[in-house]
Amino acid sequence: MPVAVNEPPVYDRSKTIRQIRFLIWTYLVLLIFEGALRKWVVPQLSNPLLIVRDPVVIAIYLLAMRAHLFPFNRYVVSLGILGVITLLVSMTVLETYFPWTLILEVTLYGFRCNFLHLPLIFVMGTVMNEADVKKIGWWFLLLMLPMCLIMIAQFKADPDSFINKTVGSSEALQLAAGSGKIRPPGTFSFVSGAIFFISATAVFVLYGALTKGVYKAWLLFAAGTALVVSIAVSGSRGCVASVLLIVASIFVMFLIRPRAVNQFGRIFLIVIFAGIVVSRVPVLREGLTVLSARFTESAEAGDTTIIRGMAHRTLSGFTVALRNLDKPPLFGYGLGIGTAGGARFLMGRVAFLLAEDEWTRVVLESGPIFGLAFLLWRVALTFRIGWLSLGALWRNGKTLPLLLFSCGFLALLNGQLGQPTTLGFAAFLNGLCLAATQSPPEATDSDVPEQVAPEPKRLPRRSPFAARIYGPDSDHTNGSVDR
Repeated sequence: MPVAVNEPPVYDRSKTIRQIRFLIWTYLVLLIFEGALRKWVVPQLSNPLLIVRDPVVIAIYLLAMRAHLFPFNRYVVSLGILGVITLLVSMTVLETYFPWTLILEVTLYGFRCNFLHLPLIFVMGTVMNEADVKKIGWWFLLLMLPMCLIMIAQFKADPDSFINKTVGSSEALQLAAGSGKIRPPGTFSFVSGAIFFISATAVFVLYGALTKGVYKAWLLFAAGTALVVSIAVSGSRGCVASVLLIVASIFVMFLIRPRAVNQFGRIFLIVIFAGIVVSRVPVLREGLTVLSARFTESAEAGDTTIIRGMAHRTLSGFTVALRNLDKPPLFGYGLGIGTAGGARFLMGRVAFLLAEDEWTRVVLESGPIFGLAFLLWRVALTFRIGWLSLGALWRNGKTLPLLLFSCGFLALLNGQLGQPTTLGFAAFLNGLCLAATQSPPEATDSDVPEQVAPEPKRLPRRSPFAARIYGPDSDHTNGSVDR
């Protein structure tokens, strides 16, 4: 059929999807290495680099809208409405106290922390699938090796050495682990980033052990060994608890679908191999000494077990916030006031002006109405992602979504979104979880190239003598007896 002259050109949607995926990879690279830029490379640009991933997120949203892939579901729409209302109300609350320039800086930064990055979860679940998540996991496993070496160097170095400096040009020190050691943050600004990275790597190590052939054995053994050493030198109880939570999800898989965990013996082989290797590393024994001292101090303070300590810290964040519902004004003290970035705008330095735990910060900033609505939204989304992960395990035997959910759900539920690294991992890990529930598209008949019949082999040309007798090939015929 002839094409109409005024017909618009066909939009290449696949090209836009490739561009969105490239920007998602860019988001991950910045998430892992922006701390290194802020600490070691360009510390004078530490403050602008706080929001270096924001333009990437906005570009992802614009491209997704252009390709009609932006997920206007009930979660995204309700989050957008709640965010706009909270922003306008906070501007009105702060109008009588600060100039408009300062109000815009504080409230827009608060809007960025609470609302801007979370729709990325659904975009990743739309444009990515299980195969993309496996590729990202391969890079987590590979990067675990240099990350381990950096953390060892930070653990061995003095607290005030160059490799242990904090972001910017301040003289502050990293968090102490005891015995004159700091909690190594790796390439991140603080140890919280290293904990998320180690937890994500643990997910892919366990997934590779449970799924035959997905990753090479040498990569799993190397990453597993680096993982154990990194946990030992981290000096963080939260790091140990996060990895144990991921391991506990394997027992949930056994209860729901035992056949999905058909390579469990490989986990023990990796653990035994890693234990034999790292037991000969002196820094491991030193790290375990520091880490055990922290657990001893915690036990003396009343937290008798790791699980109890983690549960107490998590539940206390919820209960304290609920007890403070009647403390702030009806519409709160203003969006962004309780974040570290908002304090920097107001006071010129990092501080917690309202509260250090996340739920209390949200309630004090936005008030009992809008603050509680935002917290309920996070709870609802957490349960929704968890339900989808369990469904993928029950129906299709997929173990990766549940492993990723056990790694990222606390960041979404109760993570400090005012901290850029925590915000980034809360969005990225839960986006990976949704993407892991999507199977790669199956090949269709249109994707298979058409089989073209080979040309018949050409017969040898006649010699000049035969051509003079019978004539050229094209004109020669034997008449009725031609075969």
